[in-house]
Amino acid sequence: MEAIAIGRYLRQAPRKVRMAADLVRGKDLETALNLLHYSNKKASMLIEKVIRSAAANLMNMEGGSKLTPEDLYVKSIWVDGGPMVKRYRAGSMGRASIIRRRFSHVSVVVAEQVKKEKKEK
Repeated sequence: MEAIAIGRYLRQAPRKVRMAADLVRGKDLETALNLLHYSNKKASMLIEKVIRSAAANLMNMEGGSKLTPEDLYVKSIWVDGGPMVKRYRAGSMGRASIIRRRFSHVSVVVAEQVKKEKKEK
């Protein structure tokens, strides 16, 4: 069982958000949230919010009420580029240079961990 959450139009460049996303890919939910909460990057706060939303989506699904947060992990997380807002500032010799303010879209898939039981002989 898995659920997805998408954070759109986050006001930070995708390159910076991917650095924080790489920290939590494949980790269990509690560890991922702790890493993001105590990280000093702005993107970690944005990703933490999306991961919490994905976990809540899974808990609210039909049959998700029997799950606990300890059973969940971040199955996949990816960051796509959003639109760019173009601004201008004064350049040399009377020119205008472009400043591109980038946006990001973050997608997170949270799934239930499959526990492997040992077969007794």
